[in-house]
Amino acid sequence: MGTRTRLMLATTVFWALPAFAQQAPTTLSGPTVADPSKWQAAQSQGLIDPATEKFVSELLAKMSVEQKVGQMVQGDIASIKPEDLRKYPLGSILAGGSSPPLSGEDRSPQKDWVDTARAFRTVAMEQRAGNLRIPLIFGIDAVHGNANVVGATIFPHNVGLGAARDPDLIRRIGHATAIETAASGIDWAFGPTVTVPQNDRWGRTYEGYSEDPALVASYSGEMVKGLQGPPGTNARIQQGYVAASIKHFLGDGGTTDGIDQGDTQVSEEVLSRVHGAGYPPAIDAGAMTAMASYNSWNGVKMHGNKSLLTDVLKGRMGFAGFVVGDWNGHGQIPGCTPTDCAATFAAGLDMAMAPDSWKGLFESTVRHVKAGTLPMARVDDAVRRILRVKVKLGLFDPARPIEGQPDQMGKPAHRALAREAVAKTLVLLKNQGVLPLKAHAKVLVAGAGADSLQMQTGGWTLSWQGDGNSNAVFPGATSIYAGLAEALKAGGGAATLSVDGSYTAKPDAAVVVFGEQPYAEMRGDIRTLEFQPGDKQALALLRKLKAAGIPTVSVFLSGRPLWVNPELNASDAFVAAWLPGSEGAGVADVLVGDAAGKPRRDFHGRLSFSWPKTAGQFVLNKGDAGYDPLFALGYGLSYAKSGSVGTLSEESGIDASLANTTVYFTKGVTPAPYSFATDSGIGRRPVDGPQTQEGAQELTWPAHAATLRIGGGSLDLTRETNADLALQISYRLDTAATGPVKLLMEGGTNTGAIDATSLFSGATGSWRTVKIFLKCYQQNGVDMRQVVAPFVVQASGPLRFSVADVRIVSDPNNSVCPGAKP
Repeated sequence: MGTRTRLMLATTVFWALPAFAQQAPTTLSGPTVADPSKWQAAQSQGLIDPATEKFVSELLAKMSVEQKVGQMVQGDIASIKPEDLRKYPLGSILAGGSSPPLSGEDRSPQKDWVDTARAFRTVAMEQRAGNLRIPLIFGIDAVHGNANVVGATIFPHNVGLGAARDPDLIRRIGHATAIETAASGIDWAFGPTVTVPQNDRWGRTYEGYSEDPALVASYSGEMVKGLQGPPGTNARIQQGYVAASIKHFLGDGGTTDGIDQGDTQVSEEVLSRVHGAGYPPAIDAGAMTAMASYNSWNGVKMHGNKSLLTDVLKGRMGFAGFVVGDWNGHGQIPGCTPTDCAATFAAGLDMAMAPDSWKGLFESTVRHVKAGTLPMARVDDAVRRILRVKVKLGLFDPARPIEGQPDQMGKPAHRALAREAVAKTLVLLKNQGVLPLKAHAKVLVAGAGADSLQMQTGGWTLSWQGDGNSNAVFPGATSIYAGLAEALKAGGGAATLSVDGSYTAKPDAAVVVFGEQPYAEMRGDIRTLEFQPGDKQALALLRKLKAAGIPTVSVFLSGRPLWVNPELNASDAFVAAWLPGSEGAGVADVLVGDAAGKPRRDFHGRLSFSWPKTAGQFVLNKGDAGYDPLFALGYGLSYAKSGSVGTLSEESGIDASLANTTVYFTKGVTPAPYSFATDSGIGRRPVDGPQTQEGAQELTWPAHAATLRIGGGSLDLTRETNADLALQISYRLDTAATGPVKLLMEGGTNTGAIDATSLFSGATGSWRTVKIFLKCYQQNGVDMRQVVAPFVVQASGPLRFSVADVRIVSDPNNSVCPGAKP
């Protein structure tokens, strides 16, 4: 037994789980208590040494209960101020996905983040009576570059990096991310995500490298080395390294039906072999922190599962760093609240992420320790782990030579690396001879994603969900259109941007860039894998170009494989570009050839996720009986290795009621399974919409009360309501209402309604769009669990308006609650 092992045994405390921490037994089949002997062994490298442990022991001996508990609580900068640290000695702060720096400006540049870090650090380290001057550790979700900071290099999301199958690339990306994180004053990146997604409906699928645990395992240690430096590195923060956080432990990618924060109902063998695969290599690489997952394993929440957090992770896997929770995840343990949860610490959590609940959690945990209901041995073990990481990261040394250096953000070498990564992640699914484009070609670049850096970068970019981002907040970045324009101009050709695909002179070819709008956890969960169910805007554009005889290349932006058979059929070439980040020129590097049409760079990417043959193939595992995807794991064409794709079935393979749950009326049509009905007396006629001829319905109310109703099927909109989705209505007010107008949803025992009179008053004659939070319906008494008519208008005349579009959207920006009291 080596020295490292002896020290580990000497400094790791195992304890019995107090009675109050026991969770109620699950009613589901399957184990809830892990057997550590069934798991792969590992051992933290470079974290424990005699000098560090001696320093930590001496510091622990000086700390009060309050100071120890403070190390175990993390608050969000949106809910804590620097001066709070004088009374509450917290050990950590974080900036959540949409939490701005102290300047109050979201989407802020480097200086604002550095100023924020220094403001908190100054109070934590100031000379005052009783203050032990223990440095804070500041964490942020730098999951594809330090994408919270304006001007940072934004790398492809993990779903694309998996297709590159290049561990060295992952290490180099980790190092660049660390430099831009440390340069912003931040010590800790909440990554890498080593989830192994098994159901592509999950809204966090794109955070995983692959459905294949072996590929994830090949990446996890390399990303840790890139972020932290090799094991044993000293003065990390001074060299531009930051702490990594392997997450989410455990099984977040295996929940039933792909429901975020759901229940992973699998055997221990599957939990270990599939979902645990990325952890041993990351621990062996010296990972400093691990983040507990929201999900349950067979009914028991991970934030409270001692057998996994303590016995497996800290015991069998030899993890010597500290375990941090996820955003108020401890509050989901039965018997806990966000402000009171000794059970999570007893189970093995070392630091609770208590963004807005930090004060209450601090106070209740101090009470538990002083009462003896949370053993001091467990507290000392947690604090030792936290202090150990702070020492090994270099936080006790105030020197920060990289912090605040503007030339470290978005530096040319990092952008070149991101561009290389984009080129390596592209997967060619189909090519009927149109690629590569000749350098002197005249190319039409169309589609919603052609010049949209927001769509390129996806979620966890400048905001939690990645929405509300104009191109202006991405200085130095390159859209896919801009990259194509530059490459074609250099070869004597030209690119013309036309989002709707219109043109004056027929082009030699068209590149259509389309895909998913940005999303993150919860809002990204979907019911089926069909792309644009109910309103296939991209398909209409592709078919228009195909009918005009224009060779067409589809560049598909998505955070997961989706059923796109109709779009594949309408394309001469189809490229899965995933979520490529800020360097769109990497797409042109592969798509544009030389003057003779010879490739300048070949396709490199191979699918790290199986591609579905139907919209109902939610789970595809290579090796399972019945594995029958459209494109298998590892598939990818190239210029050197061609292949043909025949005409594909355009039957989605799922019931229409499941296929479309969000689009209720568009372009003059009510898509299946919905129908448009009005009470007698309501006049109705087609009129031109804002974009489409006869793309709207004009409705004229009689003098008596009458109802417009769009319904069909039965919807449970609970998940959408909890995720802050909104009902978006595009309409034109032609005659303003003089009486009350109500919006409601019908179904079950629904009796509530929203007073929407204000939306149908005022100026007339122009098209407008309003978004109404679904939670507003819920707050007004609508039962969202059983909705058979999602759009119902009750009013009496005079009232006349024209409606062009009704759908649920995930972007909550500018959403309202009409009739709500201020």
